[in-house]
Amino acid sequence: MAKKSKKMQDALKKVDVTKNYPVVEAIALAKETNIAKFDATVEVAYRLSVDPKKADQQIRGAVVLPNGTGKTQTVLVFAKGEKAKEAEAAGADFVGDSDMVQKIQGGWFGFDVVVATPDMMAEVGRLGRVLGPKGLMPNPKTGTVTMDVTKAVEEVKAGKVTYRVDKAGNVHVPIGKVSFEDIKLLENFRTINDTILRVKPATAKGQYVKNITVTTTFGPGIKVEQSSF
Repeated sequence: MAKKSKKMQDALKKVDVTKNYPVVEAIALAKETNIAKFDATVEVAYRLSVDPKKADQQIRGAVVLPNGTGKTQTVLVFAKGEKAKEAEAAGADFVGDSDMVQKIQGGWFGFDVVVATPDMMAEVGRLGRVLGPKGLMPNPKTGTVTMDVTKAVEEVKAGKVTYRVDKAGNVHVPIGKVSFEDIKLLENFRTINDTILRVKPATAKGQYVKNITVTTTFGPGIKVEQSSF
């Protein structure tokens, strides 16, 4: 096991691993124990009692955070004609069709989010092997396969985040940056939390949310008391 740095050891001393902290304290402590030299991302992780192998328990979607993520997302839109013009007017960074497919096949990945109109999915589907593993494949569940490209681009630029349960039943979502005011992180957290609770599968058994942890990019995990918000 790799030896922890002195900064990490000092950060860990501030966290009681046996305690579930009220969410306001957890956010403040996550910021305090951040050891990165840059403006690190603050993330919330959920451990859920769902079985991702079952189709009706595959939690996936997107939500716009009220205070954004602190990161400007670069958006690529696959569209033609009027829809391409709409995407450009909405602020898309890159717009194209088969030309962009070829560019990506050539190894280009200068974007964070991909949006596509339904009629373009036959072509975009050819990129499944390269976009899929990176989590970049457009999907109707996250609002990235749509005819309303204006709304899709504007939401991404406003701070839209996607969430998806992994094989172990965990969901990880960014809620902002260490530089954010605590209240803004709290508002973003509550938006995520309301969303996770709302999408609870009817077939999920037992306690739906097993635990919630707030952390920063390189900081320790801080458990959140679920009755505190």
